[in-house]
Amino acid sequence: MTYTVATVIGSLRRESFTRKIANALMELAPETLAFETIDIGALPLYNQDLEDAPERPPEWIAFRERIRSKDALLFATPEYNRSIPGVLKNAIDVGSRPKTQNAWSGRPAAIISVTTGGLGALGANHHLRQALMAVNAPAMAHPEAYIANAMTLLGPDGRLVNESTRDFLRKFGEAFARWVAALTQR
Repeated sequence: MTYTVATVIGSLRRESFTRKIANALMELAPETLAFETIDIGALPLYNQDLEDAPERPPEWIAFRERIRSKDALLFATPEYNRSIPGVLKNAIDVGSRPKTQNAWSGRPAAIISVTTGGLGALGANHHLRQALMAVNAPAMAHPEAYIANAMTLLGPDGRLVNESTRDFLRKFGEAFARWVAALTQR
């Protein structure tokens, strides 16, 4: 059985290390996971007044529908000031409203955090985990993925060259596939 996975990347930068590592993970994951990266850069900021307006922003509607159409969620985040980027928090807020139609609810999730520093974006990973708990998206607890020193793991073409990281991402993808299969009811 193949499960569809919405991939949400918290970095908007074209040459983002987070995006490159997420792409490597998606390539290495089992074929039972079919990934679709969902852009969050054009989402208007969440504002309850817009939610209550006669017509909600069309970007919100399309985003929510795309999330709802998927079986599972993969989040890849950098760390900004010991937390997740504002654009990622905004996407979580947009997807969680209205509360009775929370697009994230019940979808199994995995988190990978990426940094050029040495701590693997631990703060962002844990803040994202907390936000996902609040919107009822159960995040895989083990293995955890904190990717540090990302610039040393990629070649000039932006592709993963570090074999131990490749092996880790392959195992992470396999664990995620098992997590999705265990929590998804079809």
